Amino acid sequence: MAEGYPAPFASGFEDGCGSGRHAAQALGEFRKNVPVYLSDRQYATGWDDGFRQCQASAIADFQRHVGIDSKEDRDWRHAKDQGWGKALGR
Repeated sequence: MAEGYPAPFASGFEDGCGSGRHAAQALGEFRKNVPVYLSDRQYATGWDDGFRQCQASAIADFQRHVGIDSKEDRDWRHAKDQGWGKALGR
């Protein structure tokens, strides 16, 4: 609301963001006021935006933390593939 968004949008964004963060984890928890989601377009839009943004952010944080698809991973896969290619080519 500090950025000028209507209260229903901000409330929906907060609920959606929390749900998006949880969805990126193994045991997630959703928070959605379904009656309001179905009747208030601002809340629904806020929830959808919050969910997508925070889920993507949580996934990116996890991938950075575990180093998924780091340069080292790509180099290892390349070397492994080259080794397999040589072994199978004989």
